Amino acid sequence: MTLEQLRIFLAVAEHLHFTRAAEALYITQPAVSAAIQSLEAWYGVKLFHRIGRHIEITDAGLLLQTEAKDIIDRIKLMERGLRELNDFQRGELKLGTSLTIGNYWLPAKISRFQELYPNITIKCTLANTEEICDGTAAGLFDLGLIEADVKPSLQKDLAQEEIGSDRLLIVVGKAHPWYERPKITVDDLSKTAWVMRESGSGTQQVFEQALLSWGVNPTELEIMLVLSSGEMVKAALESSARAAAISELMVQKEFLLGTLRLVKVMDSDRRKSLEITRPFLKLQHNKRFQTRIAKVFGEILRQ
Repeated sequence: MTLEQLRIFLAVAEHLHFTRAAEALYITQPAVSAAIQSLEAWYGVKLFHRIGRHIEITDAGLLLQTEAKDIIDRIKLMERGLRELNDFQRGELKLGTSLTIGNYWLPAKISRFQELYPNITIKCTLANTEEICDGTAAGLFDLGLIEADVKPSLQKDLAQEEIGSDRLLIVVGKAHPWYERPKITVDDLSKTAWVMRESGSGTQQVFEQALLSWGVNPTELEIMLVLSSGEMVKAALESSARAAAISELMVQKEFLLGTLRLVKVMDSDRRKSLEITRPFLKLQHNKRFQTRIAKVFGEILRQ
C-alpha cells in the first residue's frame, strides 16, 4: 500500500465517482481504477460496490477511509514539523476561537506573534464554543480558544490551560427601566425580558451556570430573542426594553457613549454583589502532534 493509493482511495470515497476523483487529483480515470483494483486484489476485499454507473462504499472501505484519513493527517503534520526546522521562515498556524475571544481579546496576541514571526500564516476560524471544541478534537485546529467548559465527552481528548479571564455583565439600553437603577436584586432577574445567545455559546453556558448558582432557574426567564453573536445582542438591547449578559470586553464603547449601561446584581438581602467571571481556555489535542509554531503561540497567549 502506497500513500498515493491512499490519496486516490480517499478521493473516490469522498466523491463516490471514479471520474470526479480523477479530475480532483489531476490524474487519469484509468489510473484511479487501477489503484483501487490493486488495493482490493492485494487485501482480498471489496472497497466499493459497483452498481451500474454508481458506486457505494463497503464496510471494508469505511474502515480504510477512517484509518487512511488519520494516516494522511499525520503525514501532513510531520511535513509541517519538518518545514518548521527553518527557524520559522515559513509555516502555518490553524486557530479555532469562540466569537468573544476572537473579536476582542485575540487580535492583539496575533499582532504580537506576527511582529516576531512575519512569515508564519495564521488561519483563524470563529465559531461558538461547542464547534471549536469539536473542531479541535477532530484535528481541524492546532489550538482552540474558548470561554466555557469542554463537554464531558471530549475532556479526555483535549488538554485545557487557562490563559486569561473575562466578566459577564448584566446590561440594558436606555429604553429599559433598569437603565436608571444602578442595582437590582437577584429576584428581579425573572421580571424582565431577555436577549440570549444561542445554545452552544460559551457566554450562554456560563450565564446559565451563574443563574443556577444564584438560585434562579434559567427556564423561568422570559426569553424574547436568541441571537448568534454578541454584536447582534448589543444592537437588540439598544433598541428595546430587554436585558442580556454580555462580555465586559464588548461593551466598553457603549458604556462611554451611554447607549448601554451596566446593572449590578445584588443578593436578595442587598448585602453582596454577585458577579460572573469566566476563564479563557486554550485547548489542544492530547495525542496529536503539536508544532513548534503552536507552542510558541501558546507562550504569547500566556503573556
